Amino acid sequence: MKTLYSFTVILGLSFFVSSYNRIENINFLNTKTPNTHAVSKNLNNDDSETSNDFFKRYSDLKKYKSDVMSLYKNRTLGTIWYDENEISEFGTALYQKAKKTNDLVIPYQKEIEQLFDSSSESNLSKIDGDMLLSSLYILYAKKNNSDATKKLSYDAMLKDFMNYSTLEETTTTASTDEKVEFDQYYKLQDVLKKYKRLEKSSKYKPIVPAETPYKELRPDAVSNTISQVRTRLYLLGDLKTDSKSDVYDRELMDAVMKYKVRNGFKPNYILAEEHIKEMNIPLEDKVATLKLNMERCREISAQIVASDEYVLVNVPSYELVYVKNGKVQMTSPVFVGAPLTKTTIFNGEIDRIVFSPYWTVPQSIVQNELRSKIAADPNYLAEKNMEMVNGQVRQKPGPENSLGLVKFMFPNPDDIYMHDTPSKTLFDFEKRTFSHGCINVKMAKELAVAMLKDYPEWTQAKIDKAMDGKAENSFKLSKKVPIYITYFTSLVNENGEIGFFPDVYERDSELNTQLSVTSN
Repeated sequence: MKTLYSFTVILGLSFFVSSYNRIENINFLNTKTPNTHAVSKNLNNDDSETSNDFFKRYSDLKKYKSDVMSLYKNRTLGTIWYDENEISEFGTALYQKAKKTNDLVIPYQKEIEQLFDSSSESNLSKIDGDMLLSSLYILYAKKNNSDATKKLSYDAMLKDFMNYSTLEETTTTASTDEKVEFDQYYKLQDVLKKYKRLEKSSKYKPIVPAETPYKELRPDAVSNTISQVRTRLYLLGDLKTDSKSDVYDRELMDAVMKYKVRNGFKPNYILAEEHIKEMNIPLEDKVATLKLNMERCREISAQIVASDEYVLVNVPSYELVYVKNGKVQMTSPVFVGAPLTKTTIFNGEIDRIVFSPYWTVPQSIVQNELRSKIAADPNYLAEKNMEMVNGQVRQKPGPENSLGLVKFMFPNPDDIYMHDTPSKTLFDFEKRTFSHGCINVKMAKELAVAMLKDYPEWTQAKIDKAMDGKAENSFKLSKKVPIYITYFTSLVNENGEIGFFPDVYERDSELNTQLSVTSN
């Protein structure tokens, strides 16, 4: 790969140029020259007044004039490195690559830097800016030409590689070239490409500014922060247009709701400080997160694709998804293990559904939490609908049972399972790490109904009776249902929307370290 890299980058940058050669609605505007068509026409000629004037003022570039003007030879309209009135993502990418190239001296670097500084009061015209970047492109291409004796035909490169995809856009974290069957991998890959383009775009500002101390923003508020949030959500795809308005209007309310739902925030219209902080997470960090989660797709790809029915629980998003015949049948909020009693990440098979279950209290909970309460109050067990059986404490079936009215069993060495819960108010929290390791399911009854559709004897009436909390009733599934307890800190939903979730167990850094060791 290293031997091809320099040449591939040149071809990739040629693709940048050729792509913008096809944009016909961008005027090649010079504030000093009102006849834009005449200007672009003149640039087709190496001896045009416009080009002569440019290279006279930027004399250090004069020796590259012929190569630079070859880029404009067949161009009648449009700039190369501009998107409307701003430097395009490709112009930004060129500059970033050039700065990272060893021993590359960039003439007029100060002037070029002004093109990327929104606070600069530069008087550079669009023609000067475009030709400076075209000159930089020639310098960069020459520097990366692996065969210095071979004269490069830049005009031919523009034509021959119009549809060439850049190395950066096609390369991901893949350690091998095998196809990954789990389509989530490719959904994340598409988002990765989008975020890499945003990294290079001059339209994307790293920081959404906010007042200090922060004041929550609600509908009808007027603030500069509002206009910045609007632009950010437009670039991220939550808004179709950017009105630039600083009023928190109906249009922005819908976008904020979309943004919050896909990222696992509480669904309301309040813009709190935590939401601004999330928006201000550097794009390079988001890109790294996407790559890590693509690797996670590899780990479960073969098993999950082979399953026509499965339950997937994703810990960071606190969500359960039930899939059958390739379609999502239902989703449900969950809460999971606290940092000290983490939910184990593993694959298993659900083999039983238990209605109106007993809860046998783990000895660790008895020792650490119940023993002192029992000693202080002789009636404690009876008041909590508990009993002592063979030296173990268990809670009887009922609506207040800690397991709720149904549990789903899948044998595993950590003895964790999924279950209903009487503590429904806990699902109102955004961060839901409350359990001792088991997975608490908000819509546990709905999951049971969905999983028993292939069992005609389990009518709705029978399920309702089994969940009356009076007597435990265990049913063994004739077909086990795979369950995947996963840890994705970014996922693409059914609507193609990306969600980023908190690294609650700090597993991203662990995986990143593992991948770094492996790659070395």
